[in-house]
Amino acid sequence: MLLTDSPQEQPNTSDFIKDVSEADFMKEVVETSMQKPVIVDFWAPWCGPCKTLGPQLEAEVARHKGRVVMAKVNVDENQMLAGQLRVQSIPTVFAFFQGQPVDAFQGQVPPSQIRQFVEKLAQLGGDDGGLADALAAAEAMLDEGAHDDAAETFAAILDEEPENAAAWGGLIRARLAGGDLDGAEADLSRVPEAVQQAAPVEAARAQLQLARQAASAGPLDDLRIRVETDPADQQARLDYATALHAAGEIEQAIDQLLEAFRRDREWNDGAAKAQLLTIFDSLKPTDSLGQKGRRRLSSLIFS
Repeated sequence: MLLTDSPQEQPNTSDFIKDVSEADFMKEVVETSMQKPVIVDFWAPWCGPCKTLGPQLEAEVARHKGRVVMAKVNVDENQMLAGQLRVQSIPTVFAFFQGQPVDAFQGQVPPSQIRQFVEKLAQLGGDDGGLADALAAAEAMLDEGAHDDAAETFAAILDEEPENAAAWGGLIRARLAGGDLDGAEADLSRVPEAVQQAAPVEAARAQLQLARQAASAGPLDDLRIRVETDPADQQARLDYATALHAAGEIEQAIDQLLEAFRRDREWNDGAAKAQLLTIFDSLKPTDSLGQKGRRRLSSLIFS
């Protein structure tokens, strides 16, 4: 539907387009996204493409009169935040909904793609709240252990919106919660190309990888003894971390992988770092263990 406004009806864009920093990111992005989608634009004053993309995004957000909000993050002033979200180049744009990333893109894109990106988010948080309520309900089912019911609800959402990244991620996580790794793998293979790299799908992919590893994890006590006997045994430490994660000891698994990285970051083609990133990707962006682990890894990388 084409949206037009008379001068008297123009919204106050400062209500839904804001500059955001590390200090208020949780409030303005994560908490706000529980009610409506939030676009996060990572930019810098020296970035040429940012000067074109930013105003285009703002114009599209303004068209929707607050159904979608936009947070502008200057990476020069918020380097830690950019690092936590693994922003490697700018412009980078994330979309948050229900407290987690649901879509993203990098670089300059055509105006038509920008409009489609914002339109899909506006529909996700639509005025009637239909899909948003369904997603929230499915997530609640998953939290309560009703993984079959959650899977059915996520699948129903996908019938309505086949490229809903949050629903695909939820469906795969529901399969994993029910122990159906093959079903999760099959669902992952059906994700449309347009959302294969979206954050919820990437998180579900990481969780599936970790679940596959857990199925073959060795005895926890035996691996602990191997590491204590020979602290330089990197394979034993990696296997120990895998077994710890399989046992639900996520913080201890991260500790062991950070120690492996500290001892030899290049061992086995950077296996410790790769495993750390898989764990971080499997966690919600707001998870304190993931945030702390990313900061510690960054400290080791730049030390």
